[in-house]
Amino acid sequence: MKKILIKGAGVGGLTVAYELFTHGAHITIAAPENGPAGSASWYAGGMLAPYCECDNADSIIEKWGVKAIKWWHKVLPELVVRHGTLVVAAPRDNVELDRFAARTTGYEIVSAKELGDLEPDLAGRFQHGLFFASEAHIDPRKALDALIGRLKKGGVAFVAIGENEKDYDLVIDATGRARLQLDGQLRGIRGEMLLVRTTDIHFSRPIRLLHPRIPLYVVPRQKNIFMIGATMIESDNLRPITTRSIMEFLNAAYILHPAFAEAEIVEIGVGVRPAYADNLPHVKRKDKVISINGFYRHGYLLAPEMAIQIKNMVLQNCVQDLL
Repeated sequence: MKKILIKGAGVGGLTVAYELFTHGAHITIAAPENGPAGSASWYAGGMLAPYCECDNADSIIEKWGVKAIKWWHKVLPELVVRHGTLVVAAPRDNVELDRFAARTTGYEIVSAKELGDLEPDLAGRFQHGLFFASEAHIDPRKALDALIGRLKKGGVAFVAIGENEKDYDLVIDATGRARLQLDGQLRGIRGEMLLVRTTDIHFSRPIRLLHPRIPLYVVPRQKNIFMIGATMIESDNLRPITTRSIMEFLNAAYILHPAFAEAEIVEIGVGVRPAYADNLPHVKRKDKVISINGFYRHGYLLAPEMAIQIKNMVLQNCVQDLL
C-alpha cells in the first residue's frame, strides 16, 4: 500500500482518512497544532438534513445525504441524534412554509397540536409546521474529536503543516479555505454562528425558522447550549461578526421563542466555507495530488460520500500498480 499524506483535519480530511485507514492504507495527517478548532467544520451546525437542504440545492444532495446519515450512524452511533428536523414559520410568513414544502420531500405536515407534542416548548407558538422525521444531527466538534481519537488510537500519525510531500506516494489535499487563492474556481461563503445557553428552552431536534429576510436554524447541543446559525454571505472575509448580524440572529431567535432574549451568549464564531459555482464538492487529481474541496454548507452531509469516492480511487490505483 502506498504512503499517503492527508493535508487538513476538517470534516473532509478526517472522513477521507477514516475511510482509507479502515481499508488498510498507511496514512499521515498534516494539520495545524490546534487541529480543526477555528475551521469551518468547527463552526458548522452538524445538521444531517438531506431533504431540507434540497430547498436550495441539487437533488444529488438528497441521495448522498441519506447515505451520510447511515455512514455517521455506523461510524459514530453514540453521537448521532435521529429525531428529525422541524420547520416552522410565523403566521405572517406562512407563504415561506408553503414555498419550502413545494421544493422539498420527506416531510409530513404537522398541526399546532402535533407540533407541540414534538416540541412542548413550541406549543401554541405556530399554526403548523413541517416535520422531516428521518433527518438527524450531530455535534460537529465531538465528531471531529472522535474521528481524531479513533485515528490516533489506530496509529495514524499527525504532523505539522509543511510536511515534505516528497516522502509520500500520494497527497490528498483537503485544506478547504487555504486553497481559495490557489484554485480560481473556488469562492468563499462566510457563515456566522452563536452558541447560547439557557435552561428555559428544551428542544430535542434542530428547528428551522423560515423568514423572508432572516431564515434561522437552532440546533440543540449538550449542557443547555444551542447553536444558532443563518448567514450565508458571499465573502471570504474572516472579520469578526457585526452587531447587525447579532441583532438579526437574536431577533429571529426571539420569534422562535422569547426565552432566547435571556440566553447567555457562550461563543461567537465566523467561518469561511469554500464553494464552487454549482455549490457541490469537487474531487480533482493532478499527478500524485488529489484535492477535495467546495463543500459549501454541506460538509457533514457530503463528506462521507466524497471520502468513499476518494477511497475507491486510491484503492483502484493501488491494485493497478500491482498488475
